Amino acid sequence: MANGGEIWTEKYRPINFSELVGQDNIVKRVESLTNSLNIPHLLFAGPAGTGKSTLALIIVKHLYEKNWSENYLELNASDERGINIVREKVKTFARTKSLGQVPFKVIFLDEADALTPEAQQALRRIMENYSSTCRFILSCNYSSKIIDPIQSRCAIFRFKLLEKKDIEKRLKVIAEGEKLTINEETIETLYEASEGDCRKAINIVQATASVSPSITSDLVLTLMSNAKPKDIKVVLDYALSGDFVTAREKLLDIMLKESISGQEVIKAIQKEIWNLQVEPDLKMKLIEKTGETEFRIIEGSDTFIQLQSLLASFVLAGLGK
Repeated sequence: MANGGEIWTEKYRPINFSELVGQDNIVKRVESLTNSLNIPHLLFAGPAGTGKSTLALIIVKHLYEKNWSENYLELNASDERGINIVREKVKTFARTKSLGQVPFKVIFLDEADALTPEAQQALRRIMENYSSTCRFILSCNYSSKIIDPIQSRCAIFRFKLLEKKDIEKRLKVIAEGEKLTINEETIETLYEASEGDCRKAINIVQATASVSPSITSDLVLTLMSNAKPKDIKVVLDYALSGDFVTAREKLLDIMLKESISGQEVIKAIQKEIWNLQVEPDLKMKLIEKTGETEFRIIEGSDTFIQLQSLLASFVLAGLGK
């Protein structure tokens, strides 16, 4: 085993647990369990792009080093998730002994909340019967979708969305390695676009780097096809001033030129409401109306009609009605 809690990737480059950003408390506890070989079944719950799958791989590669692939089975959302897979593939892997010094294998079930209720019932017995030869690591976005008997058999770790400093740390490492230029303004834009999802931020950087090694906020917003905050602010300013026709034309122009969906416009409007120079009580009413409009769009109502209705609400609010 590598020194200092390090593991090997496919190219055998050592990686330390501490390189996983934003989940310091979880990493420390999991690293301690891994070093002592006293690993229970684990349940990682939290939003996408926060390090759940990465931590599972770090654990496995730390335990088995270069032989990790022989002692590790991963099933993700693209695989069959019914009861037959659990009874056959999972059970067959779990009942065999591990190769090497570690006395157990590891099965990683990514997006375990997609397992059918029947499959989860079958899994609970396998987890109990084969705990001497196998450990399970379950990853999910919503732990409430995992049945209580499985939750009671696992040590639960709840991941949180990453903060700006965490994503900034990872992006700077990537920028240095790939010789990219990313300034503070761009990092702020990337963080807002990713909403705490590190994987999404990295994918945006990769897409923009294919266009230019100098990554700017404008380039990020262009490739993201999101509504620019300054454009949305112009629309809302016209609406609050009582000029419904101009606000409507500006909004239509944004949606057609940038190919932006109604739901993306709604999210951009919701964010921009907080920057408006209006009374807090009025902001609350506008946010409530924005949520109602989003619900109607999701339910299948005509997108542009609903957005016009929302702009009309802003106009009336600006007129004090």
